[in-house]
Amino acid sequence: CHTAEVENYLLEGHVPATALIRLLAARPSVRGIAVAGMPVGSPGMDVAGMEPETYDVMAFGSETPNLFMRFRGASPIPS
Repeated sequence: CHTAEVENYLLEGHVPATALIRLLAARPSVRGIAVAGMPVGSPGMDVAGMEPETYDVMAFGSETPNLFMRFRGASPIPS
């Protein structure tokens, strides 16, 4: 869907800017972060009259993907 490379990290899908900023600040040993599907309320997916969905930003590049951040719409959900 949407793929980008920023400072040697891959971004896939509707990744919020907040997640990218955290990724670049933390510099974890991962290949990148991704959002599956097109969750309502994620960047570019606002739908009038629909509540934002909760969705996960997953880090990948190790043996198994790991939860990096969770969002409801554009708002991070503290873990």
